[in-house]
Amino acid sequence: MENKGRLNFQTTFFPIRQSKSHWKPCLKIVQWQPFSYGGLTMRIGGYIIDNPIALAPMAGITDKPFRRLCRDFGAGWAVCEMLTSDPTLRNTKKTLRRSDFADEGGIVAVQIAGSDPQQMADAARYNVSLGAQVIDINMGCPAKKVCNVQAGSALMQNEPLVAAILEAVVRAVDVPVTLKTRLGWHDDHKNLPAIARIAEDCGIAALAVHGRTRTQMYKGEAAYDLIAETKGRLNIPVWVNGDITSPQKAAAVLKQTAADGIMIGRGAQGRPWLFRDLKHYAEHGVLPPALSLAECNDTILNHIRAMHAFYGEVAGVRIARKHIGWYIDEMPDGEQTRRDINRLDSAAAQYDTLAAYLEALSEKTDRWVCAYREG
Repeated sequence: MENKGRLNFQTTFFPIRQSKSHWKPCLKIVQWQPFSYGGLTMRIGGYIIDNPIALAPMAGITDKPFRRLCRDFGAGWAVCEMLTSDPTLRNTKKTLRRSDFADEGGIVAVQIAGSDPQQMADAARYNVSLGAQVIDINMGCPAKKVCNVQAGSALMQNEPLVAAILEAVVRAVDVPVTLKTRLGWHDDHKNLPAIARIAEDCGIAALAVHGRTRTQMYKGEAAYDLIAETKGRLNIPVWVNGDITSPQKAAAVLKQTAADGIMIGRGAQGRPWLFRDLKHYAEHGVLPPALSLAECNDTILNHIRAMHAFYGEVAGVRIARKHIGWYIDEMPDGEQTRRDINRLDSAAAQYDTLAAYLEALSEKTDRWVCAYREG
């Protein structure tokens, strides 16, 4: 596939000495005007991000093949899948795959999850030793298996523990530490402002906030008022996250919140080229020409090949199924084709069946479905 429509960027690192005797990230904010870059940047410790459009960490989704694909399309920041802080699980097949940072294609930001301050600090040190350049703390995952061990968004119920974890991790490593969180644990207990203040006081370099509580999970609509209020009180950068599925929505959310960047999660599923459109819209105020059907087809097939190569046949076929569904469900005959493909266990059969479907699409449509380009 030719590089048409692809966007390149460079991120620069330099150490900044604070008044303390050891090296730590500088926490000075660089304001970013709502969805108009104008040459301005976001600073995460010593890293300068000239394109603060981020891919959110999503367990089981934002693996290395998907992160690299989104970076190719213009994501300026991508966080690895969540890693447990439990040291007994470091050598499992899942953890070893998620800890593979070779040829990442950008700054290696690793997310860790847990509820024990010392264990979290040890996990941060361990991942830095493997090549992590930024540590991200998960305080936003709403999954029961995570919250049942008082990790993820469950931590928001215990502000003293939050402070202990953040302070321990920041002290443990000489790389920037960021935090991903939500509005609060419960709709009647939205304590984001308190969590954000603790984070800044503990030396967190940047904050990413999903506009829902844990109780909401992913139901209803994301809300941004509290994020805007919290952003106005902070001197560290803030990413806003939740229900941002188009450049137009991104522009509106950034205007409302004055956040420093946007973080895209589910909106990128089946649409990695969304980052291309977001970046172009931010810089020019209009959408770029849509990718051709052939370019989308090539992207999808390259992604499937990358997953097969990364995971091997058995796991690669299984993991590719959900991505194939996200890609083709809204296309002509997509649902039936997805069901047919889901019955296949061979990587070759999966790839060939998908390739045949994509090749035949040109007889039924001349473009990929895109809601924000309709009308």
